Amino acid sequence: MPNESPTHRPVVLVHGFLDTGAVFRRLTSRLAAEGYTPHAINLRPNDGRIGLEALAGQLDAFANTRLAGQPFDLIGFSMGGLIARYYVQRLGGIERVGRLITLAAPHHGTVWSHLAPLPGLRQMRPGSPFINDLNRDAEVLRRVDFVSLWTPFDLLVFPARRAILANHPDIRIPTAAHPLMLSDPRVHDTLVRLLDTPR
Repeated sequence: MPNESPTHRPVVLVHGFLDTGAVFRRLTSRLAAEGYTPHAINLRPNDGRIGLEALAGQLDAFANTRLAGQPFDLIGFSMGGLIARYYVQRLGGIERVGRLITLAAPHHGTVWSHLAPLPGLRQMRPGSPFINDLNRDAEVLRRVDFVSLWTPFDLLVFPARRAILANHPDIRIPTAAHPLMLSDPRVHDTLVRLLDTPR
């Protein structure tokens, strides 16, 4: 495992539906250049066959194994934002996570999740018990310096404003499409600025 930066917390990155940690290649390079130690986790299976709670359990195991006892920052893209939230809100991550930043995460669900009756996709439907449970006590996220980044041109988290969590900070970045949130330099600049802000 690489040596952790003495001035920055490690950053764990959680991918979305059908992705792997490889989608963060550009972002991890940028973070490393800024002096951060990024860890891009791989969750399996990532195709909706299992619930998001089980994937959050994999995140918990990763944090306990690779970052034993260390505080860290957490970035979740798309479905990964909900997984990160479940870890923070339900699995004790709130005691270790300094910042939680989501990128184009369906905080209020997405209509596309109706395409297949898979457990993980059902949980991302608007008004699902999973979504309602997380949003019921979303105020607790103030303890981890939470912010959501989103694009108004998102056609996967649709309508796009479902990526905004009410009563919490959000930053609108007009990236042309959902997956481009991972490579847009404006997103990278914003992430570095947020991570660099003292807390």
